[in-house]
Amino acid sequence: MARKNPFANVMSDTPAANDQAVLDYTIKGASKSILNSIDEMAARADRLLEGETVVELDPDLIDASFVRDRIGDDEQEFEELLSAIRERGQDSPILVRPHPKDSGRYMVVFGHRRLRAARTLGIRVRAVVKDLKDSDHLVAQGQENSARANLSFFEKAMFASEIARLHFDGDNAIVLSALSVDRATLSKMLAVASMPRELLDAVGAAKGIGRDRWYELKTLLDRPANLEKALAFLKTEEFTTKAGDDRFNVLLVHVKASGRSGPSRQVRASKWISEDRAVAVDLKSDGRIFTLALKAKDAVGFGDFLSENLTDLYKAYRGRNIQQGE
Repeated sequence: MARKNPFANVMSDTPAANDQAVLDYTIKGASKSILNSIDEMAARADRLLEGETVVELDPDLIDASFVRDRIGDDEQEFEELLSAIRERGQDSPILVRPHPKDSGRYMVVFGHRRLRAARTLGIRVRAVVKDLKDSDHLVAQGQENSARANLSFFEKAMFASEIARLHFDGDNAIVLSALSVDRATLSKMLAVASMPRELLDAVGAAKGIGRDRWYELKTLLDRPANLEKALAFLKTEEFTTKAGDDRFNVLLVHVKASGRSGPSRQVRASKWISEDRAVAVDLKSDGRIFTLALKAKDAVGFGDFLSENLTDLYKAYRGRNIQQGE
């Protein structure tokens, strides 16, 4: 069947009070900056199409949105959409705006796959044309995408990052409204999107991977050693032969395993005992950490003495190294 309108179940029988190209996404405090449900988001985006004239446009006159929301495409879903439009035509229109820079052209706000299908079939695309500001464009695009079940967390994170990068406002209010997320979730989205682009492009959309696992990977990669190993792993056959969610899964497993099984250090241990046997000292070193443990009845007193004289002892050590040319 043709692409189902994701907003059909929330459309009102009463026409909108007005059909101006204005989105009611104004933020009046944190509690009002977040949309509360997918249905509400769908309804808000859908109001942009209510009561509007649907026209047929040449797909070659329409450019993509200035912010990408989808990483690649599900070819099976696209083929189903293509087949449905071929058989029945395009059920629901896309939303476009007059191109902000090129006169006589348009920019798609939402409906990229329907536009692609029309191009593939060589037919005109049914569209509603509205004159929107960039900020209105992004909110409409984000709300429609947030109501779309198959857009992954990663794709939303990249979309959020692109909007934040454009600095439309100082508090990311537009991002919060467009994606209907709270600030804690947005913070995790932006953190995930900040990982090296080489890694993000290699993993891809990972449709089945949610917020918590992506953020777990991001936290692990905050350690430079883990990040270095992850980037090297991207070039291995074990990674490149995988696809989709499997790429994310093998990468996460590899990073976790690397963290647990880092190169082991050889521990050297020795013991010192004073001539009067009043103090025993256990000495251990793994090449990076040196530990000294005092035992026996004079351990506390001798330990206090060492602590009080550490400065002089270190100066003596440095002086010996200088004399020996080390």
